[in-house]
Amino acid sequence: MLEWILALFIVILGAVIWTVSKYFGTQSEPDALLQELGITRRQTKEKCVSDRRFSVDGADALPSDREDTSKVPAVALICKPSALANYLQKHCRSFSNFTACTGWTWRASGFLQTVYNACWPYESRVHFVRDHLQLTDDGLVALDWAVSVAGASYQKRRRTSSNSTSPILLIIPNSFGKITRNVLKLCEVALSHGYLPVVFNRRSHNATPLTTLKLQQFGDPGDLREAVRYVRYRQPVSRLYAVSESTGSGLLLSYLGECGSSSYVTAAACLSPVFRCQSWFENGPIWPLQWVLVMYQKMCLSRYRTVLEEAVHTGSLFSCCSLRGLEEVLFCHPPGPKGAQAQSGSPSSSTGAWEAYWERNEPLRDVDEVAIPVLSICAQDDSVRGHPHSTLPLELFESNPHFFLLLTTRGGHCGFNTQEGSAFSGGGSPGTSWSHRALLEFFRATTDFIAAEERAKQSARRRGLGGSTQGKAFRHRSVSTCKRMPACSHSIHTIYNWQRSYTR
Repeated sequence: MLEWILALFIVILGAVIWTVSKYFGTQSEPDALLQELGITRRQTKEKCVSDRRFSVDGADALPSDREDTSKVPAVALICKPSALANYLQKHCRSFSNFTACTGWTWRASGFLQTVYNACWPYESRVHFVRDHLQLTDDGLVALDWAVSVAGASYQKRRRTSSNSTSPILLIIPNSFGKITRNVLKLCEVALSHGYLPVVFNRRSHNATPLTTLKLQQFGDPGDLREAVRYVRYRQPVSRLYAVSESTGSGLLLSYLGECGSSSYVTAAACLSPVFRCQSWFENGPIWPLQWVLVMYQKMCLSRYRTVLEEAVHTGSLFSCCSLRGLEEVLFCHPPGPKGAQAQSGSPSSSTGAWEAYWERNEPLRDVDEVAIPVLSICAQDDSVRGHPHSTLPLELFESNPHFFLLLTTRGGHCGFNTQEGSAFSGGGSPGTSWSHRALLEFFRATTDFIAAEERAKQSARRRGLGGSTQGKAFRHRSVSTCKRMPACSHSIHTIYNWQRSYTR
């Protein structure tokens, strides 16, 4: 407890110094970046987008905005022009309705928004019912189904109905297993919109028992693949959507890339994702944040110290001072003489193991195989991800029609606080986060677009024309993936029987 109080004091002190020293100097940096990207208010009012990217701002521009065409919008949609992109621009009002907080308020600081979201307690109005899912190697992951407090007692024995048609929202928290305010509020919003939220917990995360010596690597989607198939087995007629937070986006992008058109997911969204993960682990976020993340991960692993001694060098593990050091000890240095030799040997051997690790775990390694629409919501003042010039793969969004980037001038890491009142003029309750409303509108618009494309194709086939011409602009190859056979070799009915699916 004393360590957490000290960590909170250091974070608050750093936040105050950061805010005071950077308020005047960095206030124009986000606007400058958007100007470098070629995004101005004049472009936001053009219906025909450019070949490289286009941006979205308020449709009802003020007269002063019409005169000042060099004014930069608070949010920009960056993507490759397509039929779906035009449809999103027209039907997602949140994409053009972001008003960043300004002035002397903590909500104007991206750093303070990040600290508030990660550390401040939140009294959630939802209750979680846990399923422990045993995997093929006898490991355990946990699926926490979110239900309202009123319906918690009713759903104690029966979590979900296999006949339910309510869409499922699979939520992947950050890779450290911390359930933040952002995740809890997203569950509340999803429930109010008719979704069935379920939180995926990795091995050993959030009191999930560690039954094997194997921990999940950063970008290894094997456990998530089995969890998704189990959800589809329990809810075969429901649409599945996926949302990831922070570094948890690495797992989601890896899964979508490896599974391709067999992902079972209709659409996905990433909140404040970290794209260039190897570089992020090597360089790390700013010092106070990295120190807190390292301490939190050590605290979570300390309860398994005795067991982990058989798999990793616990002495080196708990003496690490960086995120890279922790990841290397956990996954790059095997136990025994070989692992000790690799740690104390030449830097080239350690570097080779590190590079090989990221060849298997880099989230964007199979990005060309992603076959569903993916929305990324990022802020330029994200102190966890780093500077947008070096951390945002803009070329991916410009060239791949499946990826869309909502880039805001301010918002921090999973914060996206807006001016009171103005951020909710487009609908939604005053307690709804702008990023949550944006991703739910994205899911609705994407589903409507896909349904319209399918109806157009069926109508064209009946007329004997062979298909819709508009659909060529955006091929959604994963519409009927739930009807396809799983790619893995084992039988789903053998794995997910009552003898191997543990609940509490």
